[in-house]
Amino acid sequence: MHMLITLIVGLVVGALAKLVMPGKDPGGIVITMLLGVAGSFIASVLGHSLGWYAIGEGPGLIASVVGAIILLGFYRLVAYPRRTW
Repeated sequence: MHMLITLIVGLVVGALAKLVMPGKDPGGIVITMLLGVAGSFIASVLGHSLGWYAIGEGPGLIASVVGAIILLGFYRLVAYPRRTW
């Protein structure tokens, strides 16, 4: 049941991140879920390293969306490099 809740939260977080950063992104619902789950993981790692969260405490929805936005921005830099010629 925990995995199902994680995927649903990941879908919501990924969708919110794509809503904040609109643009052309390939991928459907699975990529959006992975983006949200990975964004939550990034927010958790950053929060623990900065001392915002205690051990065993997870990030909130806003921090997860910020982590997903960071991941989406990095993905766009790698997947769609600007050509200068």
